[in-house]
Amino acid sequence: MAIIINIETSSDVCSVAVSKDGVIEFQMEDSEGMNHATKLAPFVEKCMSELKRKGESPDAVAVSIGPGSYTGLRIGLSLAKGLAFSLGIPLIGLSTLQILTVKAMFRNMTWEGDEIIVPMIDARRMEVYTAVYDFALTPLMPENPLILDDKSFSDLHEKRKVIFIGSGSEKFKNLYKGENAEWLGNIQAKASDMIALAEKYFYSGNFIDIAYSTPNYLKDYKTTVSKNKILSSSK
Repeated sequence: MAIIINIETSSDVCSVAVSKDGVIEFQMEDSEGMNHATKLAPFVEKCMSELKRKGESPDAVAVSIGPGSYTGLRIGLSLAKGLAFSLGIPLIGLSTLQILTVKAMFRNMTWEGDEIIVPMIDARRMEVYTAVYDFALTPLMPENPLILDDKSFSDLHEKRKVIFIGSGSEKFKNLYKGENAEWLGNIQAKASDMIALAEKYFYSGNFIDIAYSTPNYLKDYKTTVSKNKILSSSK
């Protein structure tokens, strides 16, 4: 039996879910914007209170480690590290793109299992964070930042059915030349989508270092200064 606290903060949705033997016991979610700094800690505290009320305690903490929102990922991983360290339990780090892929798998139970899944997270303009997986989560293309054009994924549509999912997928819809595709739209990863992967990682002992693990941004974070600030500072 495994009780896992799942934390997902890679987008503007902040969510926490407690799972027991792969089933959701309790969950909380906020989708009103980037409120992670104020919402996440109370959500986790409430989850811990619910476990304590039942005389239970978590066996692991699972957290999405990216790609996604730089701020959200930092907040989520920092709290997950502190919780795992204080409780003396292992920390599980999950790829946001794999979380989306698993979410896609459960969206349609009539798929045959030989489809190709392409999760996409919007990275502004025509860039996305993406990868390509089969139903065994084998990476057919590794996670990477990609600038989309009409040649992107051109080698896929001559093979199996392709399923596109995530916040970056809609802006690619008019560029894709293949016909054998399905679009699941702007669907974001949530803590409840992590449960199957977290269970798999827990029982295989696939944990990350509590002290030294970092978010998987896929590319360096660059701060920008507005033109108005530059002009005002030069006066």
